[in-house]
Amino acid sequence: MGHVAGRVGVAAALLLAGSYLVQADDSLAATARRAQAAGMPIATIQTAPILTVAAGSGDREYFISRHQIVPLGAPTIRLPILMYHYIRKPPSIRADPLGFKLSVSVADFESQMDWLHGHGYHPVNFNHVRDYFNGVRPLPARPIVMTFDDGYQDLYTTAFPILQAHGFTAVAYIVSGFVDQPLYVTHAQVLEMDHAGIEIASHTVHHSDLARMGFGSVVSEVSQSKRQLEQLVGHSVLDFAYPSGQFNMQTVEAVRQAGYSTAVTTDRESTTHSVADRFTWGRVRVGGGESLPDFATKLGPSMPFVTISNVEVEPNTYPLQPG
Repeated sequence: MGHVAGRVGVAAALLLAGSYLVQADDSLAATARRAQAAGMPIATIQTAPILTVAAGSGDREYFISRHQIVPLGAPTIRLPILMYHYIRKPPSIRADPLGFKLSVSVADFESQMDWLHGHGYHPVNFNHVRDYFNGVRPLPARPIVMTFDDGYQDLYTTAFPILQAHGFTAVAYIVSGFVDQPLYVTHAQVLEMDHAGIEIASHTVHHSDLARMGFGSVVSEVSQSKRQLEQLVGHSVLDFAYPSGQFNMQTVEAVRQAGYSTAVTTDRESTTHSVADRFTWGRVRVGGGESLPDFATKLGPSMPFVTISNVEVEPNTYPLQPG
C-alpha cells in the first residue's frame, strides 16, 4: 500500500512540475498546440510513459512531450533557402561545366538529407513561413526551405522519393510551359507531389530573362504561369522564383501586381529574411561536387528556439496488478 502511495506522490510531483513548465509560458504552449493541429512539422520529443499509477479503478499513464519551436514575433528570421536543379549523375565538368554545376548526385543528395535529419533540421515551405510572419503558428527548431527549380523529371523520379523517405517537404518552382514536355514533370506528377505536401510555385511560363523584357511581357510571363499552375493544382500559387535570379524594380512590381506573396533570387546568398524584403529573398546554391562540410557551412547559424513541455494523461492499457 505504501509502495503505491509513494508512486502516486511521485506522479503528483511530476504533474506539478509539468504544469509549472507549461504555465511558465502558456502562450508558447498554446501556439505549439495550434501548430500541431494545423499539421506543422514541429520538432517533438515524445517520451515513453513516465509512470503508471494505480489509484482505485482510475489507472492512468502520464506522458511528457517536449516541443522545440521558434517563438512567434521575430521581425527577421534566419532561414536557409536551398536551391537545387538536377538530382542526377553529374555530367563531365569539361564537356558540360554548367550542367555539372547544376547537378547534385543522388548519393550526395541522400547524404545531405541524412545530415539535415540527423542534425535536427526541419524543412518547411513558404506557407509555413507566411503563417509565421502572420502570427498564426511558430516555426520548428532549425527550419530550412529546400527549393527545386524548373521541374525536371528527376525532381519526381529521384528527389521526391528521397524527400518522402525522410518525411521532408520542399518547394518546386515549376516552369508552367515545360509541364508534360520531354525531360520535365508531367501534369499528373505535379498533382501527386502537390497532394503529398510539396509546395508548387511559379518559375514563369518559358523561363525567360525577365530583367531584359518589357513590362507587358513580364506581366504576361508571371501572371500566366500563376494562372496555369493554379488551374493545374486547384488552389492558389503564391510564391515565385526569378529565372536565373535576374530581376529589376520593374520585375518586382510585376510579381507584386500578379498577386504573389514572395519571390526568391540567386542575386545574393542570404539566410536572413523579413517581410519587407519578401520579393528579393536570397537563396543558397547547392552545386555539383560540393562536400558535406561545405554544404553544412553554407547553412549558417540557426535561429534560437525554445522547448515547451506538456504533460498528457491517458488511460493505462495494461493496469498494474495488485500485490
